[in-house]
Amino acid sequence: MTYVFLQHYWCFIVSLLGAILVFLLFVQGANSVAGSLGYTEEGRRLVYNSTGRKWEFTFTTLVTFGGAFFASFPLFYSTSFGGAYWLWMIILFTFVLQAVSYEFQNKMGNFLGPKVFQFFLTLNGIVGPLLLGGAVATFYEGSNFVVEKGNLIDDFAATPVISHWANASHGLDALLNPWVLVFGFAVVFLARVLGILYVMNNVNDEDIRSRSSVRLIGAAVPFLILFVAYLVHLLLKDGYAVADDGTIYMEPYKYLNNLLEMWYLLILLLIGVVLVLWGIATEIFSGKHPMFNVQCSMYRGIWPAGIGTVLTVLALLLCSAWNNTAYYPSTADLQSSLTLANSCSSEFTLRTMFYVSFLVPFVLAYIVYCWRKIDAKKLDKEEIANDHAY
Repeated sequence: MTYVFLQHYWCFIVSLLGAILVFLLFVQGANSVAGSLGYTEEGRRLVYNSTGRKWEFTFTTLVTFGGAFFASFPLFYSTSFGGAYWLWMIILFTFVLQAVSYEFQNKMGNFLGPKVFQFFLTLNGIVGPLLLGGAVATFYEGSNFVVEKGNLIDDFAATPVISHWANASHGLDALLNPWVLVFGFAVVFLARVLGILYVMNNVNDEDIRSRSSVRLIGAAVPFLILFVAYLVHLLLKDGYAVADDGTIYMEPYKYLNNLLEMWYLLILLLIGVVLVLWGIATEIFSGKHPMFNVQCSMYRGIWPAGIGTVLTVLALLLCSAWNNTAYYPSTADLQSSLTLANSCSSEFTLRTMFYVSFLVPFVLAYIVYCWRKIDAKKLDKEEIANDHAY
């Protein structure tokens, strides 16, 4: 169990958390189309109560993702979360708005009215996935920061800060890159696809299901166009490679080379894409073609699409860091780019956390247990008539 192994192991753990987070964005995706899925006020409440049972999983995973990054790769945490301040603050602010909106939209004494809080849920459903997708895209497109570790030991440095943003936008400049927006909107429409699939599986309401197939096509088509466009761009672009001495240099077709050299990631990516397409097709063509006419709810579109999303995102995130690749490149100073080696915690810290990570399967098992209990009965109109409904 070498230091290099521990670096790659924790990169895998953090990437897995990020992949699970993208899947759990179905909560945001469903909220962003709740108005069209539930045409009436009662229908919208059904959608919000369906996603309201799961929003804690998404928020907790987001916090865990950030915490894992902080513990294993603290220089990334200080550079991105500290430097790209406004980008992450907007993300967190919309998630806080989401939590507040669920609780207060239909409570007595809500002088703003339920539509204001429903607007906040829609806002989180669009802005959250867009900015999270944009943040992930910077792993390939780069960010505008500078790392100066010498500031910590320089007595004449104005402030002992290791890294700083090279402009005053503090992360919002990433949105000026069109490819960052392409990937960000791909995540927005993916979240909508997953959200619609989840509602179709979780809500027992024929009126909502009848409109869901059309809405699913309307979300799936732009997602596929944007995702394929970005994937082609990624495979053809120059990437940020790391030499044996730690020097960062540009390598043509770096990410394509990574997938070819790490063939298992390529297989993971292809399986994930196929599962996502299968999950979408299962719902669109259900009842129209015997190949897709599945009756068991556990095999409905949300599950193959969800598993496929996790596998696809996991492969892409690992492709950005493994095989001597700078996973957080700097567009301001190439040699400031972050790698697994120059941004990780000490070997003692990574080794200690390695043993702590053995508890993760038990946590996942508890989540699965709670999930099955919550979804033991499909949501219907009777469920939203009680005082505990959102």
